[in-house]
Amino acid sequence: MRFYNEQHREIQRTARRIVQDHINPHVDQWEEAEIFPAKALFKTLGDAGLLGISKPESVGGLGLDYSYQCAFVEVLGEIHCLGVPTAIGVQTDMATPALAKHGSDELHRNYLTPAIAGDLVACIGVSEPGAGSDVAGIKTYARRDGDDLIINGSKTWITNGIQADFMTALVNTGDGPVHSNKSLVVIPLDSKGVDRSRKLKKMGVHSSDTGLLFFEDVRVPARNIIGEEGRGFVYQMQQFQEERLWIATSGVRVLEQMIEDTIHYTRERKAFGKPLLHNQSIYFRLAELQTDVAMFRAFLEQAIERYVEGHDVTTDVSMLKLKLGRLQRMVSDSCLQYWGGMGLVDETLISRRFRDQRYISIVGGADEVMLEIIAKNIGISPKSK
Repeated sequence: MRFYNEQHREIQRTARRIVQDHINPHVDQWEEAEIFPAKALFKTLGDAGLLGISKPESVGGLGLDYSYQCAFVEVLGEIHCLGVPTAIGVQTDMATPALAKHGSDELHRNYLTPAIAGDLVACIGVSEPGAGSDVAGIKTYARRDGDDLIINGSKTWITNGIQADFMTALVNTGDGPVHSNKSLVVIPLDSKGVDRSRKLKKMGVHSSDTGLLFFEDVRVPARNIIGEEGRGFVYQMQQFQEERLWIATSGVRVLEQMIEDTIHYTRERKAFGKPLLHNQSIYFRLAELQTDVAMFRAFLEQAIERYVEGHDVTTDVSMLKLKLGRLQRMVSDSCLQYWGGMGLVDETLISRRFRDQRYISIVGGADEVMLEIIAKNIGISPKSK
């Protein structure tokens, strides 16, 4: 990014060393096992100060603005799979922003600070079997019982769900309007009544342990509510800003590397007596893809700067999330074509990218949800009137 200074670049150097030494050499093994050692890896990241870059120093973070977090996240795109960086992103930008901003000192002490140190693994619980994009439609309910909450329901598609120590869960805590009857609650996942039913098998993102969890009369202290009771929907919508900015930032290097790897392969691979890259249809297409990615990066830089300055970037991040999903599908498909048969075998990274990147248009808000937000915010949706 054009605004990176030496401190940004030092964070990237630290992150890149961990990616090269502790992650990429093991990715194939973790993909095969369909899980990776989150506790060990997160401790390595925590010891390097990389799990709380933009969190306050008072809770163990570095207290830097979000551009420094983006410098770290960009390097995560160099990991040779999507499962591991997604799990890291859940820890830093999806399960903990509201906890950091609105959580009590006790919740900070018991959950946030250990998560930043890499001593606890976090997950975020929003989606349910009957409510994905329709966040307001969740059914999991927490009823009061003295000083406790009794939680019943389920959460699905939960990244880190099998290994996590705690979940930041969006649950109904009242019977009022759907946008004001929800709260974010920290649920320790070793609590009685928590059933990690199964690890879901997926078409890609294999190294991510994606879980289906059930809650049957799970008792947690009511003081585990993050911030104000009934404000959970609002907090989660705010949290989505960082989640979607994280997704966009982590994806830019993936796009660039797919094109870089394909240029290298087609330059070396010969057909009909000349390098594949010498075919005009190929180098024209790669040039066009590179242009699209350069424009995406420029918009991403602008959005990061605006976010750091304190602007509401809901429209920006929705556009970025939408465009990244479309670009990932287009770039991975176009590049895989030029790898020929090698693009169809699992041992080739472009094959894994093709499977993994299809997720981007669905997770963290489907394309259709992003389009609805954009249309409403620019005043062309019936809902904007």
